[in-house]
Amino acid sequence: MASDTPLGVVVGAGGIGRALAQAMAADPAYDRVLVIARRPVETPGAELILADLLDDDAMDRAAQAIADAGRPSRVIVATGVLHGPGLSPEKTMRALTAEALTEVLRVNAVGPALVARRLLPLMPRDRPSAFAAISARVGSIGDNHLGGWYGYRASKAALNMLIRTLAVEHRRTHPLGLCVALHPGTVDTALSAPFQRGVAPERLFTPEVSAAALMQVLDGLGPDASGGFYAWDGAEIPW
Repeated sequence: MASDTPLGVVVGAGGIGRALAQAMAADPAYDRVLVIARRPVETPGAELILADLLDDDAMDRAAQAIADAGRPSRVIVATGVLHGPGLSPEKTMRALTAEALTEVLRVNAVGPALVARRLLPLMPRDRPSAFAAISARVGSIGDNHLGGWYGYRASKAALNMLIRTLAVEHRRTHPLGLCVALHPGTVDTALSAPFQRGVAPERLFTPEVSAAALMQVLDGLGPDASGGFYAWDGAEIPW
């Protein structure tokens, strides 16, 4: 049975994930901070759990370790893929392949949904809590005026729908719980590095600035905001 020790949990240890973990570790609201990552990384102030979010056995073990440690009052999924070997944002429909579309959907949508399946039930029912997944403004169907980036857009739109649906179910058992999608802004990380040309310096955030903004957004949202999609500045983004 889980103890009542308040936990902060971050899934993913890229630039934003590490910054979020450090922000939580500095917050007295959390007695412990746990980070789930695929490979060993330095996470000062946080405890590392090695697991790939698409490895069912590893994630089952990670979820059990979290349950044994306490009740997570804030969980943020900060995983994602945009480019890599054999993978890049599609400029036109001619670049679409089944392999690339499947990969970005697995990582950006399926993975976070399976994290939610395991961790949402562990969150406290008698006090406020927050589950968030890092999405992207380009996942907004209503805000899509430029086209392109088919797979990434589709995967983040799918993630948004999953979060919205998870929020409906979560509210039935955790009425004080918050479940939202967050847009972190354009952050200076390996994910965005090839696409930063033309971004105004004041709009290119360090991971620490983005993480602090996202934590502030979550601090300011109540249960009535559950199921929403919010930017780093707290503005609601259209679906």
